[in-house]
Amino acid sequence: MSIYLNTAEDVAQMRVACRLASEVLDYITPFVKPGVTTGELDRLCHAYMRDVQGTVPAPLNYAPPGYPPFPGAICTSVNDVICHGIPGDRVLKSGDAINLDITVITKEGYYGDTSRMFIVGDGSILAKRWPR
Repeated sequence: MSIYLNTAEDVAQMRVACRLASEVLDYITPFVKPGVTTGELDRLCHAYMRDVQGTVPAPLNYAPPGYPPFPGAICTSVNDVICHGIPGDRVLKSGDAINLDITVITKEGYYGDTSRMFIVGDGSILAKRWPR
């Protein structure tokens, strides 16, 4: 087994990829509100990645051997879902806590992965205490 050491150029490209992933979170922030579905957030993020950034969503169709492909461009974990929630018809309501996990792949093949926790509408005191 060999160890690969990243070059300064690799690290610079990783920073670009991570900055792009963070940019998706900044873009989607105003859309995280009561009444929106997790599927709509997924659709908006996917379109932004594809049409604005020219990146590819890493989770979309990811399928380890023996598992079905992941159907979303992002992971949407609402309330008690620990991680890797699947976007769909769930409508967000005031007080929900949602973590959006974004992973992009750049044209150069570098991955940027980040997430952000949102409190939808007016959150409870307990929800507001969660680390974001």
